[in-house]
Amino acid sequence: MPRRIGFVCFDGVNALDITGPAEVFGTANAYSAGAYEILFVGLALKPVTAEVGLRLVPDATLGKAPPLDTIIIPGGAGLRDLRIANPIITWLRERRRTRRIASVCTGIYALAASGLLNGRVATTHWRFAADVERRFPAISLKPGAIYLQDRNVFTSAGVTAGIDLALSFVESDLGGRIALRIARELVVFLKRPGGQMQFSEPLRFQTRAADRFAALATFIVTNLDKDLSVEVLAERAGMSVRQFRRRFTAVFKLPPATYVEQMRLDESRTRLLAAERTVESVATSVGFASADSFRRAFVRRFGVAPSQFAKRFR
Repeated sequence: MPRRIGFVCFDGVNALDITGPAEVFGTANAYSAGAYEILFVGLALKPVTAEVGLRLVPDATLGKAPPLDTIIIPGGAGLRDLRIANPIITWLRERRRTRRIASVCTGIYALAASGLLNGRVATTHWRFAADVERRFPAISLKPGAIYLQDRNVFTSAGVTAGIDLALSFVESDLGGRIALRIARELVVFLKRPGGQMQFSEPLRFQTRAADRFAALATFIVTNLDKDLSVEVLAERAGMSVRQFRRRFTAVFKLPPATYVEQMRLDESRTRLLAAERTVESVATSVGFASADSFRRAFVRRFGVAPSQFAKRFR
């Protein structure tokens, strides 16, 4: 039988919180026919209008929805209306034994109000984290994470994090190979693990960067196996080596060579988790001159050998 995924929809919903994960499950059916049935569940059987104007037609109401394998509560300004939120909160309490219950972005407000997150670890969009902590002190909030699981309840950060969460569901249901094929099909840059921070280091770099440095973050992470010496980076920034080194260190509190090594090591962790990759091939792919120099740098940064890391987390 297909796994039935129920998306709660309401006026004022964030469209991407629904359409992003729905595309993941719909694409999964192309690789594993009939794996998922997608159901849109509304407060009534009439079209709802998302924040951006997109109209969605529910397949069932909350009261008449069939048993669901997974419930996904999207965010959106509509949940701030108690006339919308209260029926969803009550329904969630009635469905608390569903195999998976998940929120995307500010969908956490309904999930938290239902009490299903009390005493549990959760995350949400960074911009709403302080307000969620204030209003729901019984939750142990980890605002940096992309998504988190605590028993049968899942929470995720803003908008596109719902895609990451949906990919993790597919990986659990159908295996990692299909999840990766879907990520590639949807042109997702990288299938991110849930505990990864909402702000990647390249994004932090770009946020802090002056105009001359802004393009360097993308250049570095897309050319890790190339020559990223300070001379090369200085030339791209249009500065002398001395000026570049001084300016870079002043802005980012790290010398350029240290930053490049950190980017290489961070990327290596993701590549080590691929079943076919060896320590040697990963070392080469992220720009280390030898497997030995890679091992030493990895242990220095993470306190564990790359082979042990792969064995533990693969």
